[in-house]
Amino acid sequence: MAKLSKTSTPGIFRRHAKDCAGGRCDCSYVVVWRHRGRQHKQTYRTFSEAREGKAGREAGDRRPTARIRFSDYFEEWIETYSGRTSRGFSETSREEYGRVLKREPMKRWGTWKLSDIEPADVRDLLVVLRQRGRSTSEIRKARAALSTMFSTAAEDGLIRSNPAHGARIPAPLEGEVERKFKALTREELTMLLTALPEDDRLFFELLTHSGMRIGEAVALTWEHLELGETPCIKVRERVYRGKRGRLKSAAARRDIPLSPAMTARLLAHRRDGYNGPTAPVFPSPTGVAMSPPNLGREVLHPAREAAGLQHVTFHSFRHTCASLLFEAGRNVKQVSEWLGHTDPSFTLRTYVHLMDAGVGDAAFLDEVVQGNTGATGCPQTAVDAPTVESAKAAS
Repeated sequence: MAKLSKTSTPGIFRRHAKDCAGGRCDCSYVVVWRHRGRQHKQTYRTFSEAREGKAGREAGDRRPTARIRFSDYFEEWIETYSGRTSRGFSETSREEYGRVLKREPMKRWGTWKLSDIEPADVRDLLVVLRQRGRSTSEIRKARAALSTMFSTAAEDGLIRSNPAHGARIPAPLEGEVERKFKALTREELTMLLTALPEDDRLFFELLTHSGMRIGEAVALTWEHLELGETPCIKVRERVYRGKRGRLKSAAARRDIPLSPAMTARLLAHRRDGYNGPTAPVFPSPTGVAMSPPNLGREVLHPAREAAGLQHVTFHSFRHTCASLLFEAGRNVKQVSEWLGHTDPSFTLRTYVHLMDAGVGDAAFLDEVVQGNTGATGCPQTAVDAPTVESAKAAS
């Protein structure tokens, strides 16, 4: 290894390559410091970067940069991470984060030192994902997984900052159509429900009434239904990738009111097929919770093709529920709680296109404002209003 030569700044050295003649060259700089009785070195490309690094050491950040590789840290982190809240870290989230990070990040950075990954590298990764046609949802999920892992590494002292912090989602590509969540019209809903097999129709009607996610609906058991004086659905579990488990978020735990007609339908359904409180409300032929992929392939897809509605998915019934709630005058906060969203602002961003455009008319203000003041006509204009002089003459 080449020897270090002093520079004009104490603590910063130059490491010339063996074949370097000295003087102006591209050789690297090295900052040397001590931490807990041990000497440490950090290499920099330029003298200005070395001075900045040395200033950081003198400001108190004397921990050595970890040499652990991205792939090695990921393997340990994904197995041991326990979350940042009292809810912990669900196994479904662990699977999702692992799947996301094993794709492009691992291919690009697997052999890199964790500390060598910079904000520009994260931005480049997100741009590449966009160029490859990944949706905004997929890119946001990749950023969340990276940010969570890098935050833990920073807490562990392995890196000085989170390079994914503040990384922005790239704008859609030119010509790319922004995805809109499409709700069914009343006519489309009628055609689709009519095209469904009679034995499966109640399930899809309940999807429309409740706005439940498909995983929540197939996880529904009889103990989750209150069909008495205050009928409602108690959403408490979901089925995700064939496994029954906890809900997507704390906000997903909710009670959804049931209409009188739907309550009557469910009571009749219970009378004909009740197998105990923990049995699925809508079981598969084998008596267990239905499989969404099988249900889609065998029931929904043939029905949507027969109705000429090829765009319909399970989520379309959730969007239709939101549309009907807004049409009935429910506000964003109420719809958000009904659907189990964590943040009403997400509900607004997702379903703003379902709301009336424009500001509407002002006729309703006549009754509200003039009714409180006792006025019977339009307010006087400046032309009709009495002047000071006329008021004095009248007196």
